[in-house]
Amino acid sequence: MPMPTELKIPTPRNFSFKRTVASHGWYQLPPFALDSDKWQLTRVIDVGTKPPVTISLTGSMTGRKNHVRVTTARQLNKAETAIVLRDARHILRLDDDLENFYLSTGSDPEFSWIAEQGAGRMLRSPTVFEDLVKMICTTNCSWSLTLKMVNGLVENLGRETEDGRRAFPTPQVMASMPPKFFVDKVRAGYRAPYLKELAERVASGELNVEQWLTTDLPTRDLVKQIKSVKGAGDYAAENLLRLLGRYDGLALDSWTRAKFFQVRNNGRKASDKKIARYYSRFNEWRGLALWCDVTRDWL
Repeated sequence: MPMPTELKIPTPRNFSFKRTVASHGWYQLPPFALDSDKWQLTRVIDVGTKPPVTISLTGSMTGRKNHVRVTTARQLNKAETAIVLRDARHILRLDDDLENFYLSTGSDPEFSWIAEQGAGRMLRSPTVFEDLVKMICTTNCSWSLTLKMVNGLVENLGRETEDGRRAFPTPQVMASMPPKFFVDKVRAGYRAPYLKELAERVASGELNVEQWLTTDLPTRDLVKQIKSVKGAGDYAAENLLRLLGRYDGLALDSWTRAKFFQVRNNGRKASDKKIARYYSRFNEWRGLALWCDVTRDWL
C-alpha cells in the first residue's frame, strides 16, 4: 500500500470550511466529491506526468489555530506537494482578502452573520478552464443534466488515479474528440460544438482563460472576453466572475430571483431593478452579498 502524505494549511481568521465547500453546487460535480457525514471534500489533482492524485480536505483546529488538513492517497514528491498545496489554496480561496466585504456587510444587522460565520468564499476548480466548462454545462438546463454532462466528461476523458478516480480532462484531450462524442457520450446537446471549440481555442493557445484571474481589465471588458466563448452568455459570465474574485455582477437567474422574492419580498415578485437596488449599498461586493443572502439557509 502506498503511504499517504498529510499536509496542514493555516486558514484566515474568517474562514469556514463548511461554508466554503457548500457555497454552491461545485462540490457535487466530479472530480469533487463530498462525504457530508465527515465533512470531507475529495478532489482529484493533476500533478504532471505521474498519474493524478486523490486528495481529501477537512477543516481542523489545533489549539486556537484553524487549518485545513490535506491527506493524499499516495506519497508525493516535493514538486507534487507544491502543486497540491497551490491547488488546495486556490480551490478553497484561502488567499482571497474579504476584509472589505466583511466591513461592508458587518454594519448591517441583516448581513453581519456573513463575517461571523466565515461565509463568502466560493469553492472553485483548480483551473479557470474547468470552471468555464462546468459553467457552460449549467446553462439552460436542470442540475441533473449538468451532473450528467460533467460526469460524461470526467468518466470518459479524465486521467485515472491509482485509486480508480479520474481527473478533469485537459483542453488538449477534449479538443481531440470528435463533435459526436460531446453529443453521444457527454449528452451536451446544443453545447456540444461550444465545448469542442472552447477546448480547441485553449489547447491551441489562441485563448488564455487562466490569465482572467490576474488581468487588470475592467470588469465590463473582461465580461466581453468571457462572452466571446460560445455558450457563455450574461449568466455564465457573471457567475464565472465570482470564481475569478469579482462580485459586481448579480448573475440573476430564475432560482436567485425566486429566492429573493421569498427572503426579501414576502414571496412577491420583484423586478431585476428592485433586486439590484436592494444590494447596491454593497457596491463592488453586491453580487457576493446577494449570493450569501439567498444561500444563508443552506447550512
